[in-house]
Amino acid sequence: MNVKRFFMVAMLAASVLGSPFSVAGGVEDSISERLSDSVPGLQITSVRETEAKGLYEVRSSNGETVYTTSDGQYLLTGDLLKITSSGIANVTESARAGDRRSAMKRYGSNDVISYKASNEKAVISVFTDIDCPYCRKLHDEVPQLNDYGITVNYYAYPRSGPGTPSFTKYASVWCAEDPQAAMDSAKAGKTVATTTCDDPVLAQFELGRRVGVTGTPAIVLEDGNVVRGYVPARNLAEGLGLL
Repeated sequence: MNVKRFFMVAMLAASVLGSPFSVAGGVEDSISERLSDSVPGLQITSVRETEAKGLYEVRSSNGETVYTTSDGQYLLTGDLLKITSSGIANVTESARAGDRRSAMKRYGSNDVISYKASNEKAVISVFTDIDCPYCRKLHDEVPQLNDYGITVNYYAYPRSGPGTPSFTKYASVWCAEDPQAAMDSAKAGKTVATTTCDDPVLAQFELGRRVGVTGTPAIVLEDGNVVRGYVPARNLAEGLGLL
């Protein structure tokens, strides 16, 4: 992520979402004012001082983050790292995980296609594309994940975007009389009858964008951390502390 992209995307978000949120007074207010004056239309959602004294975190409405000095003159991009007694901690990613966890909780799991473990010990939220080869490989191991006590909740993320065959296919799966059976068939490469209903595919696709999904499968853990790409079922269970 670079400053140009941060500002360009933030300006686009501002044009869609309207006026900026209010930001706390003092230095934070000054930073917000300076950046907003420099980039008309920029929608800043928060400004706060970081653990590194004198360095402030600035977030835009599209979820992008940059860092600035207290006068708002110098900008830094990239992740903020901290040296701790146990190694190097990624402060920025920790904040992203918290935001991701909150976003997933707000959305909920009422309209997902779920493969529940009978002895549930953990829940993973998987943003999936039916036509993605590695998503299909992960799907083949869902029974094994369930045996490990891991419930798999599928969220739609057809990478090609709205109005494409993959998008329509996912909607048809969700709208099927038995969505789970339809998902199994679609993941196996079989044809699923085209059908329509009031489906959540677009809402879940947009949720994926908000939480930073860039490819599939993207596995969001309960603590908000994300595992990007296919991981063998056993490795995933070990990472969750279940083995």
